[in-house]
Amino acid sequence: MEHALAKEAKQKMEKAIEAFQHELVNVRTGRASVGLLDSIEVDVYGSKMKLNQLGTVSAPEARLLTITPWDKTQIRAIEKAILASPLDLNPANDGKLIRIPIPPLTEDRRRDLVKLISKLAEEARVSVRNVRRHYVDETKKEQKDGKIPEDDAHKLTAHIQKITDECIAKIDDILKHKEAEIMEV
Repeated sequence: MEHALAKEAKQKMEKAIEAFQHELVNVRTGRASVGLLDSIEVDVYGSKMKLNQLGTVSAPEARLLTITPWDKTQIRAIEKAILASPLDLNPANDGKLIRIPIPPLTEDRRRDLVKLISKLAEEARVSVRNVRRHYVDETKKEQKDGKIPEDDAHKLTAHIQKITDECIAKIDDILKHKEAEIMEV
């Protein structure tokens, strides 16, 4: 049976991986992805709303996104929010539908994006290592307080290290996959 500390550590490390994956969704590749627009907020009805709450976002082609707003009167506000975003996209609308062509990435932009995702991956690794450090310290504290025998503390520390290694390997795999996606022409 897995010790409660190891279980908690694993859950927190997996949260760091999920956060990393969520960050990557917002990084543009040369392909159309409906998740690309998830971070865009639109000023409508006197407040800010996520773009995906205002209409249907789809990717009918590899290099095209379309947005079908549920309220056609908000089409200009949606278009304005997309133009203001850091994604560098140029939407066009016909009064009913917004089309967003996804231009191919330049070589320099690809390299910049790879640097960005590498930085995000390192932040995720650091987060996982911080969780490990915290739970190894907790293990030592419980051993010192006499709650865990020394042998069990060593086993638990080794188990936490194993979980850490698995999580870092997972981050590296996700990074490698995203890099390949960005560098794909």
